[in-house]
Amino acid sequence: MAAVHGCPARKDLGDAQKTEEQRVKAFEEIKKLKEDEIFAGQAQIEKKTEELADTDERLAHAKEDIEDTKASLTADEQFLMDLKQKCQMTDQEWEARQKTRAAEMEAVSKALAILSGDDAHDTFTRTFNPALLQTRLHRSGDRRQAAGLLAAQASRLHSPRLAALATSVRLDAFEKVKKAIDDLVKALQDEMAAEVKKRDWCIEEFDQNALETQQTEFVKKDVLAKIAALETTINTLTAEIDTLKTEIAEMEKQLKAASEVRDAQNKEFQATVADQQETQRLLKSALEVLAGFYGKGTTALVQNKQGPPPPPGFEEYKKSAASGGVMEMIEQIMLDAKKMEEETRRDEQEAQKAYEDFTKETKDSVAAKNTEIVTKSEEKAKAEGALVKAKEEREAVLLELEQLSNYNAELHQSCDFTTKNFELRQTARAEEIEALRQAKAILSGSDFAAEA
Repeated sequence: MAAVHGCPARKDLGDAQKTEEQRVKAFEEIKKLKEDEIFAGQAQIEKKTEELADTDERLAHAKEDIEDTKASLTADEQFLMDLKQKCQMTDQEWEARQKTRAAEMEAVSKALAILSGDDAHDTFTRTFNPALLQTRLHRSGDRRQAAGLLAAQASRLHSPRLAALATSVRLDAFEKVKKAIDDLVKALQDEMAAEVKKRDWCIEEFDQNALETQQTEFVKKDVLAKIAALETTINTLTAEIDTLKTEIAEMEKQLKAASEVRDAQNKEFQATVADQQETQRLLKSALEVLAGFYGKGTTALVQNKQGPPPPPGFEEYKKSAASGGVMEMIEQIMLDAKKMEEETRRDEQEAQKAYEDFTKETKDSVAAKNTEIVTKSEEKAKAEGALVKAKEEREAVLLELEQLSNYNAELHQSCDFTTKNFELRQTARAEEIEALRQAKAILSGSDFAAEA
């Protein structure tokens, strides 16, 4: 009876209930803690993503500035190198032209001195027909005047052609001289027209080159911005995919841990239910034994009251007054064990449902994140393909800019002398033409006077 009064089963039941409550509470706390960690992690991810986007944008602008600066520096260095080479060539050409002209002028001056001397004049006079001597004397003054005019203009304009023509006026026949003058005027006019045409062509080409360069620079700027945006997108998608994979791994880890906890809880539940059922069975058996004993003893006493009285020295046999309390206590313990079993089953069902809900939510979240990874991977692949094309466009644009820059340098090499000296050269040719016309007029007047 003392063992029954101790009631180890009720104590075990209470401990099991407290343990289960503590575990449920611990599970809820862990769940809430994980949810708070996930929320904080998502907030941190969003913050870091924004910071990464800002940093990528600043990096893209910095890269673009570096590329623009490098391209500008390369173009400037190339232009400087071309300019130095061109200036060197121009200086060499100018020096050569100056030497050639000086030599030419010296030779022409010497030739004029020789041809204009008295000995030459006497020699030329003796070679003419005496019948034409008077006419030639009239024309010789006009020849000298025309030759002097051409020689003076040749010296002032540094024109070898006028100097040569001045000599021709002194020596050649009138018709030949006038034809030479007409031919030279025609050549000078053609040169002026050709130079005007080249000047106009140079201006048009410079303008077209500048326009195409400006348009290509705009295209380059757009392409570089596109590349920077695509690189930012790719980096962002890569970071997001990595974050999603990390989150999935963490969820799977938590799911595994929850599964292990649930397995342990279920084993403990089964053990607790088995203990309570065994307790109920044992108590039921004990109660049946007691009930059978006390019930049978009562019947015997009732029958004995109708027989002879007890012998001297013996009291009348009575059933134990505590038997009813013991049996009631056993019945109460059985009820408590039954109640604990039912509560344990309810707790198990709730824990199982919470586990199933957690499992479903976690798997749904993992599936959603896997779908998001697939979507972002496709977006990343598209962005990478677009980035390859954009880089190809950048190379094409840079090549076009290089070609435009080279062509611009060629234009400067071909056109700078013409454009810078256009007015001076046109004026000089116009003065040459005017001098030729005056010389022809002088010769033509002399011819008319001779015929008169």
